[in-house]
Amino acid sequence: MNKIEQLKEIVEKSNNIVFFGGAGVSTESGIPDFRSSNGIFSKSYNRNIMPEEIVSHTYFENYPEDFFDFYVNKMIFKNAKPNAAHIAISRLEKEGKIKAVVTQNIDGLHQMAGSKNVYELHGSIYRNYCEKCGRFYSLDDMLERFYKDKVPKCDCGGTIKPDVVLYEEPLPNDTITGAINFIAHADTLIIGGTSLVVYPAAGFISYFRGKNLVVINMSETAADRNADLVINQKIGEVFEQIK
Repeated sequence: MNKIEQLKEIVEKSNNIVFFGGAGVSTESGIPDFRSSNGIFSKSYNRNIMPEEIVSHTYFENYPEDFFDFYVNKMIFKNAKPNAAHIAISRLEKEGKIKAVVTQNIDGLHQMAGSKNVYELHGSIYRNYCEKCGRFYSLDDMLERFYKDKVPKCDCGGTIKPDVVLYEEPLPNDTITGAINFIAHADTLIIGGTSLVVYPAAGFISYFRGKNLVVINMSETAADRNADLVINQKIGEVFEQIK
């Protein structure tokens, strides 16, 4: 039995699957992996500052124009569409197999594909809010104000902040609680498209106590040694074969 057939069998016999994904899930949609050799975070940007610093809370507060220039031009991909992985995960949720999607991505592609129970650990580009009055702004609203003023401002004068978790900021408690609860009660955990180097998110998989641990990733991960099945292929190509 090859690895794809093994995965099919695991999925068929499971009724409580959680999918835990990272940047590799969206690379086949044309969104670069932040930490690969060709990724966004492998290149310096402006004043010899590394991108990790630009997307920190401190930089957002001190240099908002530079922050938004980088954020809008390097982290928002409005034309990206769900790929085979997103579509298959949504289908498995509709079939009652996948109970929750836990993602480190901020691109909203799981929801675009139809997934309903999605825990976005690092937030979403599609949500924005005024730091002063709390008013909600859509992505298009935020972008319109960015292109007008470089730093998007609310009518009240406050800065409109993307609802994404920046470096130095904590993950949202309700999202953490929900994600851990689903992982802890799953019979199968499929980890896909993540190198598992970003904490605390990567630590959540330690709560898994189920039967089948599956890792689908192009490169080796810290979870491989404990996995029941490891597939080193593009995740979209793998899920395309899980019919």
